[in-house]
Amino acid sequence: MKIIFYVVLVLFVFLAVSSGITKIMLMPQEVEFFGQYGFSDPILIGFGLMHLVGGVLLTIPKMRLIGALIVATSFLISAIVLVLSGNIPLAGVTVFSTALLVFVVKYNKRLASRIE
Repeated sequence: MKIIFYVVLVLFVFLAVSSGITKIMLMPQEVEFFGQYGFSDPILIGFGLMHLVGGVLLTIPKMRLIGALIVATSFLISAIVLVLSGNIPLAGVTVFSTALLVFVVKYNKRLASRIE
């Protein structure tokens, strides 16, 4: 179970950090897509920072809960935008991914209680 936890954790860190970087760098496809839903460049950069900070906090065991909450919030905002765009399958994957964060938080608590 520990291996699954770390694989899922690494995937979330990668997803959050890479998603944040594309938004911070104002990649044209991100600007175009989110711009249709009222995200100006500064808001998109802030949204990207939210992804990035959440992803980095996931790597710190004592900050993992806060990181998971930040990543979950940013993923749910993305899911709402995806639903608005009509991309229901990808929105579903995003919501499922967010639900997996519950596993990360619960298992992280279990690991922390074993260490203490």
